Amino acid sequence: MTEKTQKIKRREINMLEGSLWDKILIYAFPLAATGILQQLFNAADIAVVGRFTGSMASLCMAAVGANTPIVGLIVNLFVGISMGSNVVIAMAAGRGDRETLRRAAGNSLLVAVLGGILMAILGEFLAVPLLRSQNVPDEVLPLAAEYLKIYFAGMPVILLYNFAAAVYRGIGDTKTPLIALTISGILNVFLNLFFVIVVGMNVDGVAVATVISNAVSAIFLFLLLCRKGGSVAVRISDFKPDGPILAHIMRIGVPTGIQMAVFAVANMIIQAAINSLGTVVMAASSAAFNMEVFAYYILNSFSQACTTFVGQNNGAGNRRRCRRVLTDCILEDLVFTMLSVALILFFGRQMLALFNPDAEVVSTGYTRLLWVFSAYVFSMLYENIAGYLRGFGISLVPSLLTVLGVCGVRIGWIYTVFQHERTFPSILSAYPASMAATAVFLVIAVLILKPSEKEFQIIQPDSAKESEERTNL
Repeated sequence: MTEKTQKIKRREINMLEGSLWDKILIYAFPLAATGILQQLFNAADIAVVGRFTGSMASLCMAAVGANTPIVGLIVNLFVGISMGSNVVIAMAAGRGDRETLRRAAGNSLLVAVLGGILMAILGEFLAVPLLRSQNVPDEVLPLAAEYLKIYFAGMPVILLYNFAAAVYRGIGDTKTPLIALTISGILNVFLNLFFVIVVGMNVDGVAVATVISNAVSAIFLFLLLCRKGGSVAVRISDFKPDGPILAHIMRIGVPTGIQMAVFAVANMIIQAAINSLGTVVMAASSAAFNMEVFAYYILNSFSQACTTFVGQNNGAGNRRRCRRVLTDCILEDLVFTMLSVALILFFGRQMLALFNPDAEVVSTGYTRLLWVFSAYVFSMLYENIAGYLRGFGISLVPSLLTVLGVCGVRIGWIYTVFQHERTFPSILSAYPASMAATAVFLVIAVLILKPSEKEFQIIQPDSAKESEERTNL
């Protein structure tokens, strides 16, 4: 084994043997850092156009901000689908099936590029209608459409990064995607400044910077995955479509992607209700949300760890260890999520004042933090259980229950409870109600399904099955 190969292997976590507590932390923390950095780098787009586009600053900020829900909807859909790749690769890695691992990686990257090309084509036609559906003002629409079309044009590399990162997470390496994101994120900031200040561009400049930086991170991960002696070493032949593998990826990924997309729609409906309460509530809610997401990325990182650890141990046939993974992920998630929540609440008023020093905005924003964080125990529970079920390849059930519990309750709440009491606390009470309902649904589901007591089908690539058939003959 070469020195380079040894370094690569050291980034991968042995999920099948030894203690779990430390390995879950080693896996989860880079994931949380990746999400937090992504949020910070995304904020750089708005910050640059807000400070360096002169008299157009307000229009440019509104144009970039108007695209946030649309971009979130599309990206969440495909990030959810990439979870299918994560699970299939984790199962293959767990049973030591390098052939399926390579073919699954190749097919995942193929899905990313083809899906990205499709979205790039559709984006040219859908950009303006999508923005009009969000009631974007006419004076903002041309700039917003320009940004969105450029973003859509970059979807092949944007999705390639996300699917390549899912491949790495499946084999137990969360550090390499973090390194790629850090490099591209720093590049994105410098390119934002270059295109806006030096070249004199505005929203088109930050959009081009986003696409170029994503291309760098995507190519970086792609070359590492294809490198001989690498952890995966994808070959050209691995990009050939493999029916069973693609079907398995889609069976797990599509329900998850649809769930995440519907989740975004539900949050857009809640945001519309918040917008109806005036600028103070809008400003306070926006500031609080930008603080909440940091705790959420920590919470969600343990759920993703649960999926991958269970996937690998399920692939290895070690189902008793899968149950231990769920227990440890819930306990660790509870500790670190509550620590992050306590830290944010302790400094909450000072942090909110950085966004807007107005006393009413700070007070209203802190009210949101208290309501939303009160529901995080339920969120932590149902996300880890959903991750546990997906590790066994069970995706439709947790997706349907999450859509019903989170999205269904929130949408129903806005159209019933909020209509009778049009206040900010009335909206916020939808969070604990929806998360508690979802947690109950998922606990019941896992008790009924008992996945660790059942056998699950192992997916083999066409080439492996053909080889096995020739051997049997």
